[in-house]
Amino acid sequence: MKILFITATRVGDAVLSTGLLDTLVARHPQARITVACGPAAAQLFEAVPNLERVIVLHKMLFSLHWLGLWAECVGRVWDVVIDLRRAPLSYLLAARRSCHLARNRKAVHQVVKMASVLGLEAAPPAPRLWTAPAHEERARTLIADGTPVLAVGPAANWRAKTWRAERFAELIARVTGPGGPLAGARVALFGRGDERPGVMPVIESVPADRRIDLMGGLHLLDTFACLKRCSFYVGNDSGLMHMAAAAGLPTLGLFGPSREEHYAPWGPRGGVVRASEGFEEIFPPGFDHRTSGTLMDGLTVDAVEAAARELWARTRGAPA
Repeated sequence: MKILFITATRVGDAVLSTGLLDTLVARHPQARITVACGPAAAQLFEAVPNLERVIVLHKMLFSLHWLGLWAECVGRVWDVVIDLRRAPLSYLLAARRSCHLARNRKAVHQVVKMASVLGLEAAPPAPRLWTAPAHEERARTLIADGTPVLAVGPAANWRAKTWRAERFAELIARVTGPGGPLAGARVALFGRGDERPGVMPVIESVPADRRIDLMGGLHLLDTFACLKRCSFYVGNDSGLMHMAAAAGLPTLGLFGPSREEHYAPWGPRGGVVRASEGFEEIFPPGFDHRTSGTLMDGLTVDAVEAAARELWARTRGAPA
């Protein structure tokens, strides 16, 4: 049996789609899986059970990447094609069953929206990532057993969604300081290498003996394995946030110019806190996500600390 799973370009959306893929793997344990996705997300799927290949879709002018996907997949009869991108040429592939994500403007979470492809809206499957033993071993070397670890994701894919570095630093000091919910905890900082310059004040604020600097250079599945070794996550709305939630961590997402009703950390251990402005009122005239600075200044350290304490109290000792 052969399954083609066409999913997202961005890491966060790709993570949110993995519950659907997990359902297919469970239903068809002998199936050979082909995943098509963008280059940023490709590493997420390298340990999928019975993976045949990952087709990396590099965006091209005139949407020619879809022609490339068709060329890679034509000539086979697929048992199941799941298309979460509404790829125009996927309709032309030979498939015994073909399911495409419908356009849906309802205010529902992305996990629920994707679950609709298989009619699972009533019980949406939670995101699921797979690792290999090498990823788990690498994580053990990076985050050794010991005191609890606060995981922090201080960056995001555009600056407007990024809480200021000095506020992250103050939050870490409160949460891991005397009287904090994770007093004395180590702090693991996650992000891409190119995000490092903007978050140096956060990195440098953590005492060296408690700092685990994982900003840059990690394979995404190494990152996921490291997150599973942490005790709590706080960070901007990002792919890392969704990876943390998939890892089963209590995960607090910081929201401003994005919709928490669509992208909140999925699951009973997720929580959100947003800037004081609502989504509809937070954008200034002439907003451009490529050039705008942060729109997160309406989110105070006090508000995030309170949300972190509430989430910690609610989830401490509760099953993942």
